[in-house]
Amino acid sequence: MSYTTSYYHIVFRTYRSEPSIPVEHERELYAYIYGIAKNLHCQTYRIGGMPDHIHIFVSLPSSLSLASFVQRVKTDTSKWLKGNSHFPDFRGWGREYAGFSYNLEDKDNVVGYIMRQKEHHRRRTFAEEYRAFLQENGITIDERYFLRDE
Repeated sequence: MSYTTSYYHIVFRTYRSEPSIPVEHERELYAYIYGIAKNLHCQTYRIGGMPDHIHIFVSLPSSLSLASFVQRVKTDTSKWLKGNSHFPDFRGWGREYAGFSYNLEDKDNVVGYIMRQKEHHRRRTFAEEYRAFLQENGITIDERYFLRDE
């Protein structure tokens, strides 16, 4: 038996950052994502976001890569959202995503950050937030591709 744990803060946006997740129906989407994660044997600590992006804090089993998890979530939710009348403006997810690893000690801070998305985005755009996450984690940004879907 192997004993592992991997905590990830995952961020991805809607196609072209369009505000296509209505606040009044966002919990339906979060519940659907929670179900996907549960079926993949993941532990979800928090899901939240804004009409144009999603944050997920999750631990993944050792048998599941971060890329596979994100691909599954984006593929499954895209099909579900396009068939759900509560999300009439949803056209898809943006091409990129960000995934940052954390320690167990960071859990409360990350969960709190996700819980405060509505408050946080009164002062900062998604592009500003996303850029800061990448820079804080030492990721070089190629401006030719930053937040571009085509």
